Amino acid sequence: MWCGRTRALLRMSGLWPTGVLGRRPLNCSAASLAGSNSPRCWNCGGLGGPLRGDRFFCPQCRALQPPDPTRDYFSLMDCNRSFRVDTAKLQRRYQQLQRLIHPDFFSQRSQTEKDFSEKHSTLVNDAYKTLLAPLSRGLYLLKLCGVEIPEGTDYEMDSQFLMEIMEINEKLAEAQGETAMKEMESIVRAKQKELTDNVSRAFERDDFEKAKELLTKMRYFSNVEEKIKLKKIPL
Repeated sequence: MWCGRTRALLRMSGLWPTGVLGRRPLNCSAASLAGSNSPRCWNCGGLGGPLRGDRFFCPQCRALQPPDPTRDYFSLMDCNRSFRVDTAKLQRRYQQLQRLIHPDFFSQRSQTEKDFSEKHSTLVNDAYKTLLAPLSRGLYLLKLCGVEIPEGTDYEMDSQFLMEIMEINEKLAEAQGETAMKEMESIVRAKQKELTDNVSRAFERDDFEKAKELLTKMRYFSNVEEKIKLKKIPL
């Protein structure tokens, strides 16, 4: 995958940031060492405490284990680390995991397992919401590759784009009635669709700077979408 190739290049050049989510591949000796030092089950002390694949429970005592801090959202939701995501599959995975670890199913279990189920459920909810929406998915994907867009930045947007946003906001402020609001929604939806397609192509080319620019533009239109929703709420 493109992200894997990029990580390898960044590691070779010493530029890969620490703390970035995702697992590094292990060689045989490292894998053996990791296995020998792997945490044990908090409940029975048996091996297999850490989460591997979908093993959320200790294979010996079946106690729920804590979330794996090294696992990224794509791995958790059984998705390829890519901007293109099968949303139907994502939803099925979300439902599957919630049936497995939702706090409602742990009301009669130990307090430790109740706490773990709360953490698991929160993590799954966050992963689902992040990967479901193109904007948050793209921002998260950039973050995994060591690229972040600080909140509130305009990323040196060109004046033509900023003028376009200003005009759309002015039209939205003047829009009255259902027909006018639907027209504004259609305009913004088309813009977001175009940007989403362009972001996908940028990621396929490993062009993170272009993806960063396009996702910043998507943020602007996302703000406009929020304004439309608020304006449609009856006073």
